[in-house]
Amino acid sequence: MFKRGFKSWCERIALEKRADLGLRQLDKLDPYQLARHLGMKILRPDEVPGVSAACLKRLLRDDADAWSAVTLRHGSQTTIILNTAHYPARRSSDLMHELAHIILGHTPSRVDVTDDLQLLLRTHDRAQEDEANWLSGCLLLPRPVLLHLQRQRTEASDAAREYGVSVPMFTYRLQVSGVQIQVRRLAAWRASR
Repeated sequence: MFKRGFKSWCERIALEKRADLGLRQLDKLDPYQLARHLGMKILRPDEVPGVSAACLKRLLRDDADAWSAVTLRHGSQTTIILNTAHYPARRSSDLMHELAHIILGHTPSRVDVTDDLQLLLRTHDRAQEDEANWLSGCLLLPRPVLLHLQRQRTEASDAAREYGVSVPMFTYRLQVSGVQIQVRRLAAWRASR
C-alpha cells in the first residue's frame, strides 16, 4: 500500500514537527498551532466572505455530514475551511488531515476554480488520501505517545481527551501502529521470567 519507509518517515515527521514548535515527544500537537506555524489561514464557514445564510444553513445543517474540511488557494495564501458542525476532536483530525496533504506536498488530482477565478478547490486521489490519513494519525498520536499511554494503562477516553482526538482515532492508531501487540508481548515476556 505505502512505499517502503513511508510509515517510519511519518513517525519521524511527527516528532520533528513537535520539536519545531518547541514541544517534547509526548506533548500534544495542536493542529491549529501547527497550521499557524506552516502559514495556513483557518476559517469557519461563517468567516468566508460572501457566503449567504442559505449556503451556511446547507453547509452546517442540511449537508453537514457531506464534508469535513476544504483547502483553498488564493494567490500565495492557503486557507483551510473547517466544518464547525463537527465536534472539536473531529475538526482537529480534519485539520491535521489537510495539513498532512500540505506537508506531503500532494498535488491534487482535480482542481476546481471558482467562477471569478480567485479560488482553487483541490481534490486528491485515493493513494494521497491514504498517505494523508496515515501522516495525520502519526502527527496526532505518534508511537512514543501511544507506547507511553499503553504502559501507563491510560483509558481510551482519557487518552483521547488528553490528546484532543476521538476514541475511535485513538483505538485505530493503537491497532495500526502495532503498539498494543508490542506492549502485550513485553508484558508476556516479563511474566514468563
